[in-house]
Amino acid sequence: MSLRGPPADRSPAELLTFGVVNLDKPPGPSSHQVSGWLRDAVVDTLAERGVESTIDRAAHAGTLDPKVTGCLPVMLGDATRLAQVFLEGGKEYVAVLECHAPVPADAESVVAEFEGPIYQKPPRKSAVARRLRVRELYDLEVLETDERRLLLRIRCESGTYVRKLCHDLGLALGTGGHMGHLRRTATDPFDDRTLHSAHDFLDALGFWLEDDDPEPLYDVVDPAERILEGIPSVVIAESAAREVAEGAPVYAPGVLEADDGIDHGALVACYTPNGAAVCLGELAGSVDAESGVVVDLERVLV
Repeated sequence: MSLRGPPADRSPAELLTFGVVNLDKPPGPSSHQVSGWLRDAVVDTLAERGVESTIDRAAHAGTLDPKVTGCLPVMLGDATRLAQVFLEGGKEYVAVLECHAPVPADAESVVAEFEGPIYQKPPRKSAVARRLRVRELYDLEVLETDERRLLLRIRCESGTYVRKLCHDLGLALGTGGHMGHLRRTATDPFDDRTLHSAHDFLDALGFWLEDDDPEPLYDVVDPAERILEGIPSVVIAESAAREVAEGAPVYAPGVLEADDGIDHGALVACYTPNGAAVCLGELAGSVDAESGVVVDLERVLV
């Protein structure tokens, strides 16, 4: 079998079947609808270009409610196998807390008390079981105050419900409160400095299809390896990568190099020497071992 080439050298079709778009989700459609629109656009474009390969799915990283805007990475084709990576990273939001009475003078100190671990129960309309759970608020900052509003920057663990946080903040402030506008500004490792609209994506597809100009596409779509930034890496030989493609774990003789200080049991990404992602796995043995399994497979990417 053939392995993927270097991320920077892939054709437009290869990019669209193993790529990611850092999408600026607009208000109105659901996250699922937006992902479906991108998938259908890719399928139609590849078919019109006469490309044999296509995609049958696209997936988004972390659902945003229809009214919420901002950072929604959309994985295309085989990149959807990397969805679990987004559960490892944090999220960042800018939110308006609408207080039901004038904001008290000690609002900033009250808000600061919420930094750290908090208890949350998912709302009734959520897709997960409504069990009490702990989520970490890494940073909670008041950016601006108005008579009855607080503008908040929230850096938090994946799976934090900002609407519930705003309700609880309102209770702590003694005013009551609810979430107003919400925008996600980061989904690790993506943030709002490199966002692209759905129109940008469709225009880029059009330039490639109609003008045979792929450059806008390379600006909008990143190789799927971009998702793995921040995940410890292990470089393996091409022969080992071919064995992984057949379902074998990564054995010690196939390991060429690895990041320093990876904890046993940590999620790791394995690459060929040219930088192409091969698999996600769990570190099961020492990267310096001479024999035995080093990485147990979780997701094969080739």
